[in-house]
Amino acid sequence: QVQLVESGGDSVQAGGSLRLSCAASGYTYSSACMAWFRQAPGKEREGVAAIASDGSTKYADSVKGRFTISQDNAKNTLYLQMNSLKPEDTAMYYCAAAPFFVSRSSRWSVPSEYNYWGQGTQVTVSS
Repeated sequence: QVQLVESGGDSVQAGGSLRLSCAASGYTYSSACMAWFRQAPGKEREGVAAIASDGSTKYADSVKGRFTISQDNAKNTLYLQMNSLKPEDTAMYYCAAAPFFVSRSSRWSVPSEYNYWGQGTQVTVSS
């Protein structure tokens, strides 16, 4: 059984930093596309960043230059380093897993392309 468990969410001031983690069990990052999504109240879930097993990455325009996605295959853990946080980054953050080919697709940020999801971790940024 695949399980993705996020952690690291917190409340921070604007301009601050957080690092989110996603630990996987029953799933191997070495042949997958892993991604972070977020969903704010009343808004659709949106793709934030994705990473393929070869290390290639994709980012939403809204987070480029501020967020960095990475993974530790040995630990089966996905990370999202978030710097220069803004109030508009406030959301529930989810990690998700998809087949490798999704990382090569323009649909990397489409939630329906992902098979497995974590339960989410809350990030709140105050001004």
